Amino acid sequence: MTEISRVLKTFVAYLKRPGLYPELGRKIIKNTVNRKSAFKGKEKTNSWAASVAVSQKEAVSRLFSMDIDDFRRQFAEILQEADRKEKECPIKMGGPGALELIYYACEFTKAERVLETGVAYGWSSMAALLSLEKRNGTLYSSDMPYLAQDGDQFVGCIVPDKLKEYWKLFRFADKESLPKIFAESSSFDVFHYDSDKSYNGRMWAYNEVYGRLKPGAVFISDDIGDNSAYQDFCDKNNIKTTVVEYEGKYIGVFVK
Repeated sequence: MTEISRVLKTFVAYLKRPGLYPELGRKIIKNTVNRKSAFKGKEKTNSWAASVAVSQKEAVSRLFSMDIDDFRRQFAEILQEADRKEKECPIKMGGPGALELIYYACEFTKAERVLETGVAYGWSSMAALLSLEKRNGTLYSSDMPYLAQDGDQFVGCIVPDKLKEYWKLFRFADKESLPKIFAESSSFDVFHYDSDKSYNGRMWAYNEVYGRLKPGAVFISDDIGDNSAYQDFCDKNNIKTTVVEYEGKYIGVFVK
């Protein structure tokens, strides 16, 4: 598919979904007027992140006093089945990230309500749900449909059926999904951000969610090296954060 045909297909798909019209308008502005803002402060933050980053194992040990080594053994069959489902999926989406960081954040907080933005195959969702299942908790997820790829049906496809009873998936952009989620739950134990990568998109979501995190809650943001939104947010709020280097990218995490 050429870039032009992809854009046209996406645009037509938006037109068929009135609930996504607000996000269509924002995307047009973001990709024209505000195009450069997506990378605001990128060089500054990557330099900072590289100077302070630790491994996922060290971060989990430092923040939660837990060891991640048992995770892959304990859930070996589930992870293998998830990997098989990803390989069979005809749509290319984001793969697994720092699963242990998410799982042990939920274990550390004894999470009952977790919020995430960005689902794709559902790797991060599954990591949270494996912990939430123990306490009959709920994962609230916001994820935009994959309009250009006809990928709606595959979002979250690797999540085991037995875990889906603990999951509520909202299929809108964050600015539409989050108010709907907040109407159902006013506070959260863990927040995992992995959606709109732009500076403005991040800052909006960070500010909306931060006040709804319980004391002692865990805040996780993927791909913080895309721009300086995460670093600026932490500086503004006097937050001491840990930076995790994972597969060449940086993740920000702190305990509120």
